[in-house]
Amino acid sequence: MLSSGDTAPGFTLPRDGGGEVSLSDFAGKPVVVYFYPRDDTPGCTTEAVEFSANLGAFEALGAAVIGISKDSVKSHDKFRDKHGLGVILASDENGDTCERYGVWGEKSMYGKTFMGITRATFLIGPDGKVARAWPKVKVAGHVAEVLDALRAL
Repeated sequence: MLSSGDTAPGFTLPRDGGGEVSLSDFAGKPVVVYFYPRDDTPGCTTEAVEFSANLGAFEALGAAVIGISKDSVKSHDKFRDKHGLGVILASDENGDTCERYGVWGEKSMYGKTFMGITRATFLIGPDGKVARAWPKVKVAGHVAEVLDALRAL
């Protein structure tokens, strides 16, 4: 998994509402890239709603917020509409971006092992390097922690 000081891998992915989003679209600005396992599940919904509720604070600091999962754009559109989300939701269906950020791997739940996305967040500085990484996110209080780190850039 990427850590502070690493160069953030570029990506261009299809996004909610149509079109694409690229990391390079935000060159020279801070970007919050958060990876989450699945649309419309409890933890993922809470995280997306909290990022969306605080989007104005992120934007006031010049930052964009991009959520990435392996869900389809159609799924992202339903998720966005159902919960009134304002953050960009990017679809990494083939998992390439997840792999390059190091968030795709073995997980276990209820004694079963499977491959999936580890909930992780990366604050990418204006220089394109990871300023801060949260490798195993606990949703409660996370958005406030990311905002604090962004203010400290």
